[in-house]
Amino acid sequence: MYWKVITIVIVLMNLITFIAYGIDKYKAKHNKWRIPEFTLILFAVLGGSIGAIFGMHFYHHKTKKRKFYIGIPIIILLQVAIVVFAYFKFIR
Repeated sequence: MYWKVITIVIVLMNLITFIAYGIDKYKAKHNKWRIPEFTLILFAVLGGSIGAIFGMHFYHHKTKKRKFYIGIPIIILLQVAIVVFAYFKFIR
């Protein structure tokens, strides 16, 4: 039961993050108010890291900023480590 809810939340967070990168790219091209970088990174930390990577590459957005092209993969690695740890510590 809990795994279904967690999966739905993670999928939604990744979708929201992917869309946020697209919106920010659109706003950057049209010289409008932007989504703060902190918010984009926070979305990744809160479970949208895969959406962030896909958004970066699909929209060609934030791919030259070090905190994104290095930071987002590090966030993914940390999230994978947490899941593996939780699996072996609490589930198995």
